[in-house]
Amino acid sequence: MPARRTSPLGDAFHVFDTTLRDGAQREGITYSVADKLAVAALLDELGVGFIEGGWPGAMPKDTEFFARAAAGELTLRTAQLVAFGATRKAGTTAAQDPQVQALLDSQAPVITLVAKSDVRHVERALRTTREENVEMVRDTVAHLVAAGRRVFLDCEHFFDGYAFDRDYGLEVARAAVDAGADVVVLCDTNGGMLPVDVHRVVTEVVQRTGFRIGIHCQDDTGCAVANTVAAVQAGATHAQCTANGYGERAGNADLFAVLGNLVTKLGLPVLPEDRLAEMVRVSHALAELANIAPDTHQAYVGSSAFAHKAGLHASAIKVDPELYNHLDPALVGNDMRILITEMAGRASVELKARELGVDISGQPGVIGAVVDTVKSREAAGWSYEAADASFELLLRDTLDQAERAAGREASVESTRAFRLESYRVIVESQPPTPVDGGAGPGTVTVPAVSSEATVKVHVGGRRVIATAEGNGPVNALDSALRLAVSEQFPEIDQMELVDYKVRILADSAGTDSVTRVLVSSAMGGREWTTVGVHANVVEASWQALVDAMVYALAQPSLAAGAPAGPASGADGVSSPVAAGGPGGVPLAG
Repeated sequence: MPARRTSPLGDAFHVFDTTLRDGAQREGITYSVADKLAVAALLDELGVGFIEGGWPGAMPKDTEFFARAAAGELTLRTAQLVAFGATRKAGTTAAQDPQVQALLDSQAPVITLVAKSDVRHVERALRTTREENVEMVRDTVAHLVAAGRRVFLDCEHFFDGYAFDRDYGLEVARAAVDAGADVVVLCDTNGGMLPVDVHRVVTEVVQRTGFRIGIHCQDDTGCAVANTVAAVQAGATHAQCTANGYGERAGNADLFAVLGNLVTKLGLPVLPEDRLAEMVRVSHALAELANIAPDTHQAYVGSSAFAHKAGLHASAIKVDPELYNHLDPALVGNDMRILITEMAGRASVELKARELGVDISGQPGVIGAVVDTVKSREAAGWSYEAADASFELLLRDTLDQAERAAGREASVESTRAFRLESYRVIVESQPPTPVDGGAGPGTVTVPAVSSEATVKVHVGGRRVIATAEGNGPVNALDSALRLAVSEQFPEIDQMELVDYKVRILADSAGTDSVTRVLVSSAMGGREWTTVGVHANVVEASWQALVDAMVYALAQPSLAAGAPAGPASGADGVSSPVAAGGPGGVPLAG
């Protein structure tokens, strides 16, 4: 069995993750049991202390999760598994309550009980007396502790209840601690608190009771992370969070932002050594399991968290990266990026080139030409922020042209593996046909539309004409271009188109609007994005498709090992014809 890992603080501070219970309440998230096991394993890799797996007995999927975990399908090196549930019902005993028994049956070593701490909820929602609610807490905690379980108490609606009747909330907390609960968690269930409120209340509770206090914050005011940090500063030593801030309504305190703040800002070593650098990887893996795209602007772990756009920032970063980064991105497993836009200056271009592996520091003419081109193209609607591959091609082409104009051999390999002559697309609409082959009244029909593209390119010393059909004009173009270059560059068949986005630019309107197309491609385990802009969406798509293929062929690591094509010679003409195209995202233009 692997050795246990702990943070330097050990049990003195709890990082408590509730992604599998509270986070799963986010709209759009549905975990299978296998997903839940995978999520728990990732959280354990990160080094959290406690993983709340769900509510056994109330949710069949959660019951199965705990059963499979207990059967050996989940091995935890750092975390302890936590079962969540409610106190016993009014008018019975904990020993007689089947939901309480289900918590014990889960075999989880730690149990979190949720209890009403706002007397208004006790009387209106539970419809019982304030005295009975306190006894429900006392009885349930004592029963679970007697069975050998460690118990945490979530005081639901604590902050709202404290403002209404502070003594009752403290009475509930005291009953739990007297019965053996280790931690009293103050919950901002409605998410309406501000950091100043949380800090004041936690300070008062710690001073008045001496109990070990935890914090659980919802993000309805956008303050969940700040509220959690404020609670820790006020004396809380148990922080409940969810991965990527998942949760109902506006979500919960984001685990990764809280960890980043506690470790790098407050100096609390709440994770095992070197685990902080795993945050980006774990965050993105958890997003994949939740089937939610990662938030690019998420604090610490987003791909744009350390991305710099303004030229003034880039000038300072060139001197010292710390001037505009609040910490070294590598500490959390992230990287700094320079964004190339119309705001970019010479320093931005130079830094971006260095990031892409091209040194232009001693070539002010090239830098100036690239800056001018970017600014003029951005004014026309181009955007290189999300299209690093297109920018790298622009950079390499400009450098290649400058060196050839100076009579020198190009210092970078030419990006243009083939030369384009022209293309033609035909879209033919035929009479509608029945969907199910039937006829008569009520028959559903759809128009039969076919697309055919012909491209003419010069590749390997030959003029190649290729024709292909597709399920749309863009798909047909993609298939025809692949067909034209694949004899010379067979590796292009391994390139997949994984995403295709079309955007109408804000300053245009109507059917003659200027469109921007972004195409994301993948090959050899790498992914890149290219851009095209034109009033004709087919032309914009063509530009992005061509850049995608040119970029793939210009990368030695992607093109390595490809068989050589025919020797260069006089321009010949070949005319391959294909119906349909390769796999990947269907591009129905």
